[in-house]
Amino acid sequence: MKRPCLLVGALALLLITAATPAAAQDVLVIGSKKFTESVVLGEIALALATDAGAEATHLRELGGSRVLFNALRDGEIHVYPDYTGTLALELLAQDTGGRTVDDVVLRGLLATRGIRMTRPLGFNNTYALGMRETRARELNISTVSDLVRYPGLNFGFSNEFMDRADGWPALRSHYGLPQTGVVGMDHDLAYRALESAGIDVMDLYTTDAEITYYRLRALQDDKNYFPEYHAVFLYREELDQQFPAFVHRLNTLTGTITQDQMVLMNARVKIDRVSESIVAADFLQLDSAVQQENFSQRLRRTTLAHLTLTGISLGLAILIAIPLGVFAARRPHFGHLVLGTVAIVQTIPALAMFVFMIPLLGIGAPPAIAALLLYSLLPIVRNTYAGLHDIPVELQESAEALGLPPSAKLRLVELPLATRSILAGIKTSAVINVGTATLGALIGAGGYGQPILTGIRLDDMGLILEGAVPAAILALLVQGAFSLLERWVLPRGLRLAQAGA
Repeated sequence: MKRPCLLVGALALLLITAATPAAAQDVLVIGSKKFTESVVLGEIALALATDAGAEATHLRELGGSRVLFNALRDGEIHVYPDYTGTLALELLAQDTGGRTVDDVVLRGLLATRGIRMTRPLGFNNTYALGMRETRARELNISTVSDLVRYPGLNFGFSNEFMDRADGWPALRSHYGLPQTGVVGMDHDLAYRALESAGIDVMDLYTTDAEITYYRLRALQDDKNYFPEYHAVFLYREELDQQFPAFVHRLNTLTGTITQDQMVLMNARVKIDRVSESIVAADFLQLDSAVQQENFSQRLRRTTLAHLTLTGISLGLAILIAIPLGVFAARRPHFGHLVLGTVAIVQTIPALAMFVFMIPLLGIGAPPAIAALLLYSLLPIVRNTYAGLHDIPVELQESAEALGLPPSAKLRLVELPLATRSILAGIKTSAVINVGTATLGALIGAGGYGQPILTGIRLDDMGLILEGAVPAAILALLVQGAFSLLERWVLPRGLRLAQAGA
């Protein structure tokens, strides 16, 4: 057992070294939210940075406004696109009193946090409620107030809209809406639910290309609830000195993107399946050719990222969980506490666990590895405990009769007898780890979750399968590899004895 543990430890250390980049102050990190328009704007910023001669990277689809804003404040990213209404009513609500304020006030509040804001880019992407045109015509609904007459309608809102200060709770109060059939779901999936009549009403972004594509009616905000959401870029103030040419180009975007242009760019990505980088380059009329990854390049990149996440987290989990299992078996009173603690950790929803790690470790691979590590503990700890606890009493007494000290007894007798159980726990953790690691893409960790998220956003089954199929194959390969490892680790005599039993 000692030999594989040392190999796992060496592998974990090697992967940590490979996955932890050297601190690079000259790399510009751009972030974007988990919807198409934000990704397009992020690609525009990336193209401007590259054209300005800066080394830059774009972390796509990192989640909602709060995640991006906190990452910007903490220096995990340097710039990302957002909206004035979101800033005033959600992100800076404690300072604004939850009211809309002018841009001068917003800039002052952001400056206290070391953040700068560009002037508006030129379009207003506010919220609206939408219905299928045929359904709205059938019920004679044209305004939000008309919804009061139909309490039985089913509403499906994006998860962020469900909880925002400027979202559903305040909207319901403002209009006195009586509906109770309200569910939260992914914004892109809500369009498909609306098309299939799974829901009757959803929240729209007024620049969404799907409004026309799905023949939807954007209901009139007749009581003027929704404020203006002018698109802007937020960036850290030190960029003025570090990347002055990029900041200058970013500010030249002021007033250059009209509502119709933004809708058209969104449509090219969502409907025409043109990549966001090409759409951004076309808008900026840049001469430099956009380099696109082919399938094999994407698969190589996502596989390496996924193996890094799972390899490091599982390796560290093994090094931590096996000693914990031994301790639990040797100290029964404390053992129940150990087992109970790792069991409680396992009950925390996976997505919540990933998000909990962000304040501690930022975004990217480190918080994903930490979350996967915690999720990998229970099967290994439990099986190590069970394997040692279930060793027949007569064998333990024989070891004691030989006068073996506790460490030798553990190494030469107990761990070999418990090896099959321990490996079964590691195998279970490994398979769970491979699947759960796909959630790491939500916090910028990459891996097979990235094409899955993009495929959901773009309604592209090919991209979804590009992440889901390799993840399933990797899980099967991991299971097979541990079956072979069991034959190598388990002593031959013990294998024969157990086979005979």
